Amino acid sequence: MKVLLGYSGGLDTSVIVPWLTENYGAEVICMAGDVGQQGGLDGLEAKALATGASSFYGEDLRQPFVEDFAWPTLKIGAVYGRKYLLGTAMARPILGQRQVEIARLVGADAVSHGCTGKGNDQVRFELSYAALAPDLKIIAPWREWDLESREDALAYAHERNIPLEGVDETKLFSRDENLWHISHEGGPLEDPAFEPEESMFLWTLAPELAPDKAEYVEIAFEGGVPVSVNGEAMGAVQLLETLNEVGARHGVGRADLVENRLVGMKSRGVYETPGGTLLYAAIKDLESITIDRRAEGLKDEIAQRWADMIYEGRWWTPEREAMQAMSDVLSKNVTGSVRLKLFKGCCSVASRQSPVSLYREDLASFGRAATYDHADADGFIRLFGLPIRAAAVMADKDPTSQQAVSKLIEEVVEAGAL
Repeated sequence: MKVLLGYSGGLDTSVIVPWLTENYGAEVICMAGDVGQQGGLDGLEAKALATGASSFYGEDLRQPFVEDFAWPTLKIGAVYGRKYLLGTAMARPILGQRQVEIARLVGADAVSHGCTGKGNDQVRFELSYAALAPDLKIIAPWREWDLESREDALAYAHERNIPLEGVDETKLFSRDENLWHISHEGGPLEDPAFEPEESMFLWTLAPELAPDKAEYVEIAFEGGVPVSVNGEAMGAVQLLETLNEVGARHGVGRADLVENRLVGMKSRGVYETPGGTLLYAAIKDLESITIDRRAEGLKDEIAQRWADMIYEGRWWTPEREAMQAMSDVLSKNVTGSVRLKLFKGCCSVASRQSPVSLYREDLASFGRAATYDHADADGFIRLFGLPIRAAAVMADKDPTSQQAVSKLIEEVVEAGAL
């Protein structure tokens, strides 16, 4: 039996390699994807082979991760739980996709992952497997073995002399990192009343320690896709890395929330998403001058549905394809640039401009515009308020109400509505 294991090099997957061999008699092939985590793929092949894997595949997925997963999510404006910019959730479908592709390449009979039975990631990976390779067996060790804690996993590893170089056996937090964000969970954060200590944060500077002088950054978009920073055209990876650096040094992008996990429980997570926070602020403001009110409302509606979809692991579905097609249409004119002002954890919009802006100063001005007659508002308000006035009249028990209704009808007829 061949098993393709999604491998990270951490404690869980290091233990899973020999566990699969012992319990399934399996040949284990490891696959790791670089989506921008610290260290990338460095040292993972040697570690995987030392734990008993027969071979290792390291995949650089940074560019497709940003272009094909982060950008569409940004373009649609999806936010989960009012704060979470979906960094971990966005990375799972591309990792699951590549894992299936490698499984096909090596002729694997099954795929496996190191997700626990309490988290969202087990669902995200397994729905990707189901959509892309429904015939492959799925092995989820955390739902099968008798190891119940991190301490049990450490004991298992030590008993078998499994090398754990690079594994912090005393770590307090469970972290996930990619180009979009870094998350912190577990440990003292399980108490929602606990205020995170500054030492926990790895990307962003504390706002109170940020520079005393504000910094401006200009982000340009074409069709809802970010293309340059401060006038310099950049590829997706470089652009996001640049904005991460800028936002982080000003303490921008921290979010602390108690979220509703897909499996039913509430959990607390602290996220650092500096570049993503800047991009969300910029694109939402650019949309204010490039799309109309109804399109903006529709976009907001599908944004929430997209957030639920990706959080729940349903990326590889016709639902996502349909929403993405709609988002592409609604965002085709989201072109222009936004200048942001960063100062001690805050990100505010300083200016925005677009060659296809719907904003017209002559119409918006409080003065008289050649193309707008203020007197036109009289008939508009009368018709717009008709339902409110009719309801108020009918609610009136005075015997003269019928006269008021008749008068109202006459006014409507005069206005040309009937």
